[in-house]
Amino acid sequence: MKKETILVTGAGGQIGAVLTQALRRHHNSANVIATDIRQIPNQEGPFELLNILEAERMHQLIRQHKVTQVYHLAAILSAKGELQPKTAWEVNMQGIMNVLTLAKIEKLKVFFPSSIAVFGSQTPGTNTPQHTVLEPETVYGISKAASETWCQYFYKRYGVDVRSVRYPGIIGHQTLPGGGTTDYAVDIYHQAIKQREYECFLKSDTLLPMMYMPDAIRATLEIMEAPSEKIKVRTSYNLSAMSFSPAEVTAEIQKHIPDFTVSYKPDFRQQIADTWPNSIDDSTARTDWNWQPQYDLADMTTDMLKHLNEKYCTNHL
Repeated sequence: MKKETILVTGAGGQIGAVLTQALRRHHNSANVIATDIRQIPNQEGPFELLNILEAERMHQLIRQHKVTQVYHLAAILSAKGELQPKTAWEVNMQGIMNVLTLAKIEKLKVFFPSSIAVFGSQTPGTNTPQHTVLEPETVYGISKAASETWCQYFYKRYGVDVRSVRYPGIIGHQTLPGGGTTDYAVDIYHQAIKQREYECFLKSDTLLPMMYMPDAIRATLEIMEAPSEKIKVRTSYNLSAMSFSPAEVTAEIQKHIPDFTVSYKPDFRQQIADTWPNSIDDSTARTDWNWQPQYDLADMTTDMLKHLNEKYCTNHL
């Protein structure tokens, strides 16, 4: 197998931190260079400070470390993006353009994470198909949809091997969320263990597509390792595992923590969630590169609470 040297941008983020660890287990730790705009403590491999807007610095690191693959995780997410739209657009768009341009020059393989935020209220909301209307209604979604198109352009025009999935809401115990609309689905587990109560910023019946972190990481590794001829979508693949509402995840948690209570105080994130699908058709990914999720809501809840119980050293379970 060809030796790969991998650079991860946004390695301190919710997905980036876990993905970096997985890549270091999968490859030699010394061959996975974590980067972020701020220092990340306790790294088990190389780390470099990197602002993704600084293309020359990125190019220097790629050449210095003889990088062959880039996993581009750095971005400003949906909720934070609505609070600072100009900054979100600049960071998200210039970041992917820098990565794609350097991939063209240095012949790099690229992973780009897109999102269900590329969809909007005009998109079919149930079993959203792979090829459908993209009219996003957040700066984050607009930047992801534009980036998908640029990824396809660089593949068709320059032969850049760039691969992408549209993540649903990602839930994991390893890190705290970073400013997304689906953040409640992570925080609710933490508060169930710590406080036994939670105030949710979405309505109780808001149904959204979700995925447990182990499935998200495995999907990322699987699409990057699939033979090139299997990757037939060069914008971004729909990816799905489960859909649930705040009320449904609350009921699942209460099977483990019966006295856990949730109140509801919807804020501006409700308007964002209302434009997103409630379920995703990912049959194209399943057909092309054999994607298959392993966790449902019950399995995820059991695992999340087990790990968080250990993290907070409680005896709530």
